[in-house]
Amino acid sequence: MRYTTHYESPLGLMLLAGDGEFLSGLWFVGQKYFAAGLCGEPLVNDELPAFAAARAWLDDYFAGRRPASAGLPLAPAGSSFRRAVWDLLREIPYGETTTYGELARQLAARLGRSAMSAQAVGGAVGHNPLTLIVPCHRVVGADGSLTGYAGGIERKRQLLGLEGVDMAGFYLPSQGTAL
Repeated sequence: MRYTTHYESPLGLMLLAGDGEFLSGLWFVGQKYFAAGLCGEPLVNDELPAFAAARAWLDDYFAGRRPASAGLPLAPAGSSFRRAVWDLLREIPYGETTTYGELARQLAARLGRSAMSAQAVGGAVGHNPLTLIVPCHRVVGADGSLTGYAGGIERKRQLLGLEGVDMAGFYLPSQGTAL
């Protein structure tokens, strides 16, 4: 069985999804790939423990308290490649950024390969079903562009600002796939 509930964040309404025990999705309503993988008509249930834990985490995050996601009951659905990328995303510290190329280098090293496509990594980052908790907003272009966030570039800018990231070296692209 699949369940959903909503969370009203300072950056807009969010949808949480899960199976009753684990959180499998967290999206800004209307974002790119919104509710991807959520099949059928889920039941609304505001009282599930996984949702309560996620709401508490979100409350702490938006209050600037740097919550740890290690204790959250997470179960994102995806290929082994995507899950490996999402695991790397969870290692990006609060208030810091990395690039798609750096993630590709790290993943290649973990998999014992000489190289990995930054574009393939970017595709996995973009399909992250647990926005914020799996911090895909902390990934930027190698040239300093704030690109590639399914929740929208303006939200990405606001999230990085909330985390205290020095925005001086970044810019908003004038065109791209995630504007």
